[in-house]
Amino acid sequence: MKNQLRLLRTERGWSQAALAERLGVSRQSVNAIETGKYDPSLPLAFAIARLFELKIEEIFEDETEAPDALAAE
Repeated sequence: MKNQLRLLRTERGWSQAALAERLGVSRQSVNAIETGKYDPSLPLAFAIARLFELKIEEIFEDETEAPDALAAE
């Protein structure tokens, strides 16, 4: 899953450790989310969205196409 987490974090001048502390997760978790190696749980995704005052869809982008979109082609 693509995301804007690194961009949002760096715009605020936060380290991965600082963001992790605000979210109550490890720095390694923040790194894994930023690099796309780990997709956050739904509660964590909501917490991230609340922290940045954005909608989840403004931070995370699903890289897979919906089956309905493929059927319409």
